[in-house]
Amino acid sequence: MSGRRDFLSQPAPENYVAGLGRGATGFTTRSDLGPAREGPSEDQIKEALAKRAAQLGAAPPTAYGAPEKKEEDDDDPRFQDPENEVGLFAGGAYDKDDDEADRIYQEVDEKMDRRRKVRREAREQAEREEYERNNPKIQQQFADLKRALGTVSDEDWANLPEVGDLTGKNRRSKQALRQRFYAVPDSVIAGARDSSELGTSIADDGNSGSGDNPDGAMTNFADIGAARDKVLKVRLDQASQGSGIDSVAGSATNIDPKGYLTSLAKSQINEGEAQVGDIKRVRVLLESVIRTNPKHAPGWIAAARLEELAGKTVAARNVIARGCEFCPKSEDVWLENIRLNDNHNAKIIASNAIQKNDRSVRLWVEAMKLESESRAKKSVLRKALDHIPQSVMLWKEAVNLEEDPADARLLLAKATEIIPLSVELWLALARLETSDNAKKVLNKARKAIPTSHEIWIAAARLQEQIGNAGKVNVMKHAVQALAEKSAMLKREEWITEAEKCEDEGAILTCGNIIRETLGWSLDEDDDRKEIWMEDAKSSINRGKYETARAMYAYALRVFVNSRKLWLAAADLEKNHGTKEALWQLLEKAVEACPQSEVLWMMLAKEKWQAGEIDNARRVLGRAFNQNPNNEDIWLAAVKLEAENNEPEQARELLKTARQEAPTDRVWMKSVAYERQLGNPEAALDLVNQALQLFPAAPKLWMMKGQIYDADGKTPQAREAYSTGTKACPRSVPLWLLYSRLEERLGALVKARSVLDRARLAVPKSPQLWTESVRIERRANNITQAKVLMAKALQEVPNSGLLYSESIWYLEARTQRKPRALEAIKKVDNDPILFVTIARIFWGERRLEKAQNWFEKAVVLDSDLGDTWAWYFKFLMQHGTDEKRADVIAKCILSEPRHGEFWQAIAKDPKNAKMGTEEVLKAVVARLE
Repeated sequence: MSGRRDFLSQPAPENYVAGLGRGATGFTTRSDLGPAREGPSEDQIKEALAKRAAQLGAAPPTAYGAPEKKEEDDDDPRFQDPENEVGLFAGGAYDKDDDEADRIYQEVDEKMDRRRKVRREAREQAEREEYERNNPKIQQQFADLKRALGTVSDEDWANLPEVGDLTGKNRRSKQALRQRFYAVPDSVIAGARDSSELGTSIADDGNSGSGDNPDGAMTNFADIGAARDKVLKVRLDQASQGSGIDSVAGSATNIDPKGYLTSLAKSQINEGEAQVGDIKRVRVLLESVIRTNPKHAPGWIAAARLEELAGKTVAARNVIARGCEFCPKSEDVWLENIRLNDNHNAKIIASNAIQKNDRSVRLWVEAMKLESESRAKKSVLRKALDHIPQSVMLWKEAVNLEEDPADARLLLAKATEIIPLSVELWLALARLETSDNAKKVLNKARKAIPTSHEIWIAAARLQEQIGNAGKVNVMKHAVQALAEKSAMLKREEWITEAEKCEDEGAILTCGNIIRETLGWSLDEDDDRKEIWMEDAKSSINRGKYETARAMYAYALRVFVNSRKLWLAAADLEKNHGTKEALWQLLEKAVEACPQSEVLWMMLAKEKWQAGEIDNARRVLGRAFNQNPNNEDIWLAAVKLEAENNEPEQARELLKTARQEAPTDRVWMKSVAYERQLGNPEAALDLVNQALQLFPAAPKLWMMKGQIYDADGKTPQAREAYSTGTKACPRSVPLWLLYSRLEERLGALVKARSVLDRARLAVPKSPQLWTESVRIERRANNITQAKVLMAKALQEVPNSGLLYSESIWYLEARTQRKPRALEAIKKVDNDPILFVTIARIFWGERRLEKAQNWFEKAVVLDSDLGDTWAWYFKFLMQHGTDEKRADVIAKCILSEPRHGEFWQAIAKDPKNAKMGTEEVLKAVVARLE
């Protein structure tokens, strides 16, 4: 009987009208509508609506079945779709011309789409990025907060409150609900009472019970054993589930033995250090492995190694012997069995292993190694080659056993016939042959393996060995042949091959590889010069100077007039080449770039430093011809004459330079040279003339003030500085000289005023703020100094100079390190700050860290002389003679020119004759 209910008992559907399906209609009674009255007919309704519309002047109505006047339907969809040929062209024939026209239009559309594709995609990408930037996702808005969650500790996570109403009243009520109180049984109370009592009754046998402890508890050894078995079973189940495979509870039949192999190989523990309990547990696991899957070779190897680790060598041999029975085709098991046995038994085992696996190269090689006599080893390898003639390893072992090169050649010749696709065998045979035969061998190898670049490189090296590298360009043919076979290496791989040739002494081959392959896959549109310079720098960093030299040579052939490339190549020769090579390179450089005064001066300097003064003068003369009226060349000539004690010639050159190239720098050098010679009157006259020509040159005003100050003419010096600051209000050194003069004269208020005006003119200068702090500090006004320092750090928050001044002079010794840590977070890289941190470690006698920070500062800015001075002072106390000499050499090479203490020493006219090393030592003596 159906479970459906009778329809009469079900509610009627919504809007149901009885009898509607058979044509019956509903009716209305008087009780519903009141007195019955016949309403207007449909025609009467239409007539009334039409009359009403006519009175209003509207269109006739369309309701109640009134016909609507339809206009001609011009929007027939057939005429809107150009692909729809149902209408006008329904009867036309579609021929080849139509197909070709459609195809042409399609190609035109695709081409137009491709032309606009890049711009369209770029526009869409920009619009998408703009939309994402203006409407970021919630995930992006909280990305920084999510990253910050990585620093939350487990304890913090555990202390997070639960979500909900945490008000005091509700929290206390909920905590009260979570608490449960239970009545304590009387047995627990009685047990607690009896545990503290001392029993006085004695058993009949005189003992207090065989299983009773002094505390009255029973010891059930059966339960302890059962619990131990249960714990072991649980651990086995956990280990089996850890392998990722479902296992039956307690059976431990699906354990991955590779994990145990790895752990046994990595755990380098002695026999005495191995815990017996651990060995027993692992033994149970491995026995389960080899019992459930006896064909699994790693399980047998792991079990044998476990027994060996436990010191049971005999048991290990028995286990691995069983493994060989179950896994006769596994060479790993046989090799493990050979390793565990002595030489005599190992030979027998190796023989049995080879009988089961006569195609295993490793077993044949191991059997060969078990033999002690050379004849026996050769015999084993001959048998091996009879079974596996295609093994390159066996042929190499056989060749290595031959003491006579002729026999080795015969073996290699046979090997290359059998294995013609082995590059190693061909190259080994070519090495043993004479030059002529080596050519033949390499030609055969090239025909056998046309896609091998190693054979081409070996042929190029052979040409270099016989002295034909300059005549025959093998690498050019190699590139063509490899490109035809689509076996061309990438550019980076060719560079690696060139560096290998350099390591092995094949310098010419290295250069040929670079010359033929450095431009491979690079178009003219690519930034080739920058790419090649980066490649050369990478090779220099790896110590491959010949490869870098070849790269620069190739790049200079493409970009002959690139001064940047010439300077980089000259720097390579200067640091890692010879003096003659550097001279030759610079001669080519000045010919290629005759308008580059840097190259001319570098060549003249190298000649001068080598003691060839006349050649240096000739170089400068050639530079004058190419670059007339160039101030750098004029000043280089002046320096050359001044350094060689030719003051009159230097004066004449300066005089000519002031006429031919009248720049403010030439006038400054003239004034400085007169001061060096001890002629303040001439220097003052020159500086006055220069200021009439260049009133906005701050250095000229500084020189004028220094000349007056050195002669003791303080009012004139003050006037010079005052006028200079008005003419050059942005010159920080000029303001500093002015304030220091006032401070030295005792006018502390005037010095403060000068610095206040200077900070208004140059608002964010750390030097001016530091000087203001120092004035207060030298006046023992530490409180005001700290106030100024706080303002300075707000104004210039990224200044390492300000932080260094604050850390070293305004902080207590215990607060220096925390302050330094704060400074490092706010200042990215600043050598002055690094020196301060190094001095902090130096004061704490943490010498290694101090030296590391000094070296970081030197690397960061090698032009800062104060950094070199502090580092050298540190090494004078805690360094070796070799390290001090190395620092001096690097300092001379870097030629530092800046630094507060360094400039004060180096630019003093009395120290004009000092070299870099002398200036370094003078600055070290002046440091506090």
